[in-house]
Amino acid sequence: MKEAPDIKVISSDVVTALLDNAAQSERRRAHLNVHEQLDADVQRLFIATQPETYMRPHRHQEAHKWEFFIVLEGKLDLLLFDDSGRLTRRVTLSADSNRAVEVPPGTWHAYVCMARDSLALEVKQGAYLPTSEDDFAPWAPAEKNEGAERCQQWLRSAQPGQRFDPPPGS
Repeated sequence: MKEAPDIKVISSDVVTALLDNAAQSERRRAHLNVHEQLDADVQRLFIATQPETYMRPHRHQEAHKWEFFIVLEGKLDLLLFDDSGRLTRRVTLSADSNRAVEVPPGTWHAYVCMARDSLALEVKQGAYLPTSEDDFAPWAPAEKNEGAERCQQWLRSAQPGQRFDPPPGS
């Protein structure tokens, strides 16, 4: 008799622990990789976020780096930008509205957590490579840098057509 293959089960307890980790972390978010290795051909990860997290706008320039993002709990907004940092589109993602998006390669984007204990699943083609400085929006401050908190607040309410105005010298 053939033995059943091992499967990965992500229980409610695991999700609760991930959300607790996000609530307690300095960055106010936590990840749980489903893929076993960073060089896996397909990256699959749960992302737990709290409203205070700052996700700096970025892009994935590699031609194969699309990003599929589905919201499982809570509410997040996807923001899309042009090269100059002008917000071109804002899409609300939640159980009550749009559940998932696929962001094409090379697209400037950011996510803003709009509700406590938000949980998403991200899928993208691997292997994982850390985001290079060239792939972070030059007009958006890095985490913990001057202006980052101001940028985070702007992202929460920005509307299409608007640009973030970084402080002088940043």
